[in-house]
Amino acid sequence: MFKRYILQILFFLLINNQLYAQNDTTIQLNNMDINEIDSSLLMPQKMLFTQSILWGSHGLLKNKFGNGDMVKERTIQLNIRRKMLQVHQLGGFLTLGAMLAQGIVGSQLYKGDYNVKQLHENLGSAVNLIYGITAVNSLLTPPAVFHRDKKLSSMRIHKWLAVVHLTGMIATNILGNRIEKDVSLKPWHRAAAYTTFASLATAMIVIKF
Repeated sequence: MFKRYILQILFFLLINNQLYAQNDTTIQLNNMDINEIDSSLLMPQKMLFTQSILWGSHGLLKNKFGNGDMVKERTIQLNIRRKMLQVHQLGGFLTLGAMLAQGIVGSQLYKGDYNVKQLHENLGSAVNLIYGITAVNSLLTPPAVFHRDKKLSSMRIHKWLAVVHLTGMIATNILGNRIEKDVSLKPWHRAAAYTTFASLATAMIVIKF
């Protein structure tokens, strides 16, 4: 019953895969009155350090697309951002699927079926790889156009949950590596894994609203 419920969540996320990226970059700069735009507002003053390296005022990719036209530059950047966020969400979906598979195999391992130990470890490596690529992708996207307000929003909750599932990923890996030496850590390892899965799934769901 629990597995069927999880599969229903994954299916819901799959059929809604495009919404996050589309909703985040719906502003079309070319339709604005250019004379009313302060070009300094097109690029937010605050952005992630990783974004600043690529897209900031002295970033590696600064003025690489618009030939000096700031509006064209930002339009192209937002198109890149949209595609990267689509990849980010797809990566989240794939991570959830790999986590579910690892959880099913892990439950067999906990019951004493050590024939699946290598499969469990391989799935763990796949989860870490896909999760890492997905996380790096989000850190390197071009920044949004304008500052977001400080009100509670789905994006803000999504970011808070990102802290939770990142912490959970780290804890799950650390505890998993120590279980062979201390089997009493199994319940903590399982709790960390469940928390990571739940927070990641919730982060993907809330961004839809």
